[in-house]
Amino acid sequence: MTFTTRFAPSPTGPLHLGHAYSALLAYDMAEARNGTFLLRIEDIDQTRARDHWESQIYDDLSWLGMSWPEPVLRQSDRMSFYAQALDILWEQGLLYVCDCTRRDVETALSAPQEGVPRYGPDGFIYPGTCRSRHLRTGPRSTGKALRLDMAEAMRHLLAPLSYDETGLNPGIITGHNLVRTMGDIVLARRDMGTSYHLSVVVDDAAQGISDVVRGADLAEATIIHVLLQKLLDLPTPTYHHHRLIRDDAGKRLAKRDDARAIAKYRSDGATPDDIRDMVDLRPSLI
Repeated sequence: MTFTTRFAPSPTGPLHLGHAYSALLAYDMAEARNGTFLLRIEDIDQTRARDHWESQIYDDLSWLGMSWPEPVLRQSDRMSFYAQALDILWEQGLLYVCDCTRRDVETALSAPQEGVPRYGPDGFIYPGTCRSRHLRTGPRSTGKALRLDMAEAMRHLLAPLSYDETGLNPGIITGHNLVRTMGDIVLARRDMGTSYHLSVVVDDAAQGISDVVRGADLAEATIIHVLLQKLLDLPTPTYHHHRLIRDDAGKRLAKRDDARAIAKYRSDGATPDDIRDMVDLRPSLI
């Protein structure tokens, strides 16, 4: 199988040094393996996505020396594919409508049981308030939040969940007790019609991604993606979770850290090699 990876930023702010490291690492790995590097624009959050941020993504990555096949996949053009995936899960009886607000969830968790985790990859672990409130038969509800019934989903599996990891903790990673550690995750948000977890799984399969290269901050969510791949009968890529780029205080960089934006370094006269030096990444190290 040809090595195929991707860099998938959201056009909601400027790319920073952490983005530069992730994109360059994926690009270098593809180059070293005579593979393919793809760019994907993850713009399902249309309330925050902006055209000028998307244009700057192209400019920054091109300046860094990267290229990619055209056309670039944009998630906002693929809502029908996410709807099809939701239909499959709905027909399996794995989804239910959720009317809870964030405050409702926080209130329900205000008196947690001892030893029961409160937080998962998506924040508060949902206590299942709406799990039995709505029927799961008939046409799938639209315009409403949909959650995955994790316990029912786990019962659908024919084998334990696992994936190959080649990054910070290489080996075969397995998932256990997702009901307790993940809860009933949202797969379609009211204002989007999909979610990060669902769309990234559908798009990785559609683009033939063999190796996912991304930050260690997403490692915890990967077993959710493997679960969805199994439920939707999609292939599971190899995953490479890399170190995070942090500031002098050890804090992970975020888009609000404009002082470390790639565009700011460009305007100050930095070169692409300077950026590689800042993130300690050279192709010879791949």
